[in-house]
Amino acid sequence: MDRSSISTQPVSSTGSESNVMLELASEAFRAKNFQLAAEIYERQLRDFSDLVAQHELLVKWAEALAFGGKLSEAFEIYQRASKINRLRPAHLESLVGCLAGSVRGKEGLAFKQGHGEGCGSDAFLCRICVGFLYEPVTLPCGHCFCKKCLDREKRPVLCRDCKSSSRLTDLPNYRVNVVLSNLLTRWFPSQLLAVKLRHEGNALYADNKWEDALEKYNEAIAIAPRDHLLFSNRSLISSSLKKDEDALIDAEMACKLQPFWLKGRLRKAQALTALRKTEEALTEYLFCITLEPESKLAKAEAQKLLSDIFAPVPNHVQDRIPGCAGLLSSRSRIKGTMTATLSSNCSTCSPGFYKDISMKKDSLTSREKSTSPPALSAAGETDSTGVKSACCRDKCEQGDFCGVHCPSVLDRTRLAKRKHSWVEEGRAGNDGWSCKRLKSSEAKEEKTSWCEVVGELIDASDLECSLCMRLFYEPVTTPCGHSFCLKCLERCLDHNAKCPLCKEDLSEYLAQRQYSKTVLMENLIAKYFPEELAERRNVNEEEIAELSNLNKNVPIFVCTMAFPTVPCPLHIFEPCYRLMVRRCMETGTKQFGMCLSDSVKGFANYGCILEIRNVEFFADGRSVVDTIGRRRFKVLQHRKLDGYNTADIEYLEDKKVDGAEEAELRMLHNTVYDQALSWVNSLKAQQKERIVGHFGHMPEKDLEPQISPNGPSWCWWLLAVMPLESRAQLPFLAITSLKERLTGIRRVLVFMSRNRSR
Repeated sequence: MDRSSISTQPVSSTGSESNVMLELASEAFRAKNFQLAAEIYERQLRDFSDLVAQHELLVKWAEALAFGGKLSEAFEIYQRASKINRLRPAHLESLVGCLAGSVRGKEGLAFKQGHGEGCGSDAFLCRICVGFLYEPVTLPCGHCFCKKCLDREKRPVLCRDCKSSSRLTDLPNYRVNVVLSNLLTRWFPSQLLAVKLRHEGNALYADNKWEDALEKYNEAIAIAPRDHLLFSNRSLISSSLKKDEDALIDAEMACKLQPFWLKGRLRKAQALTALRKTEEALTEYLFCITLEPESKLAKAEAQKLLSDIFAPVPNHVQDRIPGCAGLLSSRSRIKGTMTATLSSNCSTCSPGFYKDISMKKDSLTSREKSTSPPALSAAGETDSTGVKSACCRDKCEQGDFCGVHCPSVLDRTRLAKRKHSWVEEGRAGNDGWSCKRLKSSEAKEEKTSWCEVVGELIDASDLECSLCMRLFYEPVTTPCGHSFCLKCLERCLDHNAKCPLCKEDLSEYLAQRQYSKTVLMENLIAKYFPEELAERRNVNEEEIAELSNLNKNVPIFVCTMAFPTVPCPLHIFEPCYRLMVRRCMETGTKQFGMCLSDSVKGFANYGCILEIRNVEFFADGRSVVDTIGRRRFKVLQHRKLDGYNTADIEYLEDKKVDGAEEAELRMLHNTVYDQALSWVNSLKAQQKERIVGHFGHMPEKDLEPQISPNGPSWCWWLLAVMPLESRAQLPFLAITSLKERLTGIRRVLVFMSRNRSR
């Protein structure tokens, strides 16, 4: 029930004065003045003789006390209300929230939802099932998940790590990452066998073959005794078989392996509820809410347990209610367990760690289990058959076998009727927990530990790019499951939009251009091959530095004439120029040279540096590059690199003049500008539109003609739009005298004027 609705719901009263005071209390509650609201509700109780009204006022009073931080006093008032009428779970929503807030505040721990910290095995966890990564599939964002987990996800798939949504329509066809799959098979054969057994157990469980499923999980845990997911799922199986004590032990083990894992905590709370350990179960649910404040299941179950605790029982209600202090005091025990577990790395767990579990199991043989209380779904209801629990509708929160329609763990009717003991089940049915099995488990601990990789299995050849035959650098994975260095893959896709290995069409992948690095592979390389990675990084930095040099090996686009300050849009489709443009962007220079072709040398001796302002990519790999001219240069030496031309160059600048020469230059500049403006104005409107659309408007006349090392920008604009052949335009780039350039432009203008008059 919403807090504000509780506080503002009108209560029947015999006097208008009481109504005014109750409205004032509601206003105080909304203003978070909980002390004033509590005082008003307390005083107004005397004005109501109707028990229903008193019950409502007591609930509001208790709620105000709880929000005000007076939890012990709130407990007492809730207790008074419960004597009048049973408290519904909705009445206790506020109390549950306040208790959970108290747990969070006083524990002083930083919780991380979904899994624990501090163990190297986190790298090999799937963030969806929180189990060992099995058949890893790499999403376009670069994060890996189990293939079966992704198959169950809604579309579009939302990454659990970076929250990015996959936009590729063929995501269901994404295949297993070949390199990672082979690597995990080589490094963790026992763990993968355990996961396979888990999947087999899940299938048996879905077919209601619970005993057979339990056997599969016994085998899996014997192989991988540190897999918390195995213990959590076996806890569910034991609950289904009414082995509630076994379920609790497995749930505790899961919590010990992953202290801040919501699913494990929910399992433990459910087992405690089945064993009628109400206070411990409530404390566990409160801890679940601190881990995940939005957990509907934990909230609903906590409210239900509190409702049961406050349920009026004649002559015993005082004894049954533990009090706020009793519930919250058990948090220190939880905190101690958490801290102790986190302080030790799971790879250093001693054999005694598992023997404790065996001793707990054996201690159960002499006593009978208690019956379980009624079970509730996340919404507080059961279905008509009593076999479908809330976890089927909310598998992530309940913590169920992924994709399995599970029977209710806490069926109200059956658990109320059935009791059993470890002895009654018989030793034959519990061989999985025999000392013999545990010893076998301990003997395999070092072999099956998946926190660290056995050193002799680590081989750099397992993480080599099949294109460059070197250690992966910035590895990316295609939808078909093959991995390559980022630059290697880009160069291949420049020539053909197919996977270099399996030849699968990657047109859509190319169109998205979402080449995100595979995070897990990068992390493994950084951890196990730091020296090789450092060497690759140094080589890459040297290459970048070399490509960033705008005097030596400058990339040359052999195409058309380009001029300083003049826009030059380009259509890039050839593979070599795709690579060239990409390198210009990666180095950060965003510059390359433009030269005319030459039949003898390959390209002309003079050109202009272009700067990339924007690149628009097309689905087939083509691009339109928006550039603008910057500086003129002279070619000193011609070269080639990876299919495109490069050159050593020197930059050209106009020689400045002063005195009488400057005055003469200024007069010439003004005269030629007026002639140019007259010619432009004489053009037809259609011609003007085309020129403006391509090159922009004619620049204004410079007040200081020599201020730019390239001379006035209007000169270059005019040369670009005048109807001259490229070979006639080229000499103007080589001229370093503004006077000579203006003189040449004047001759062209005069020539065009004479031709027009004829």
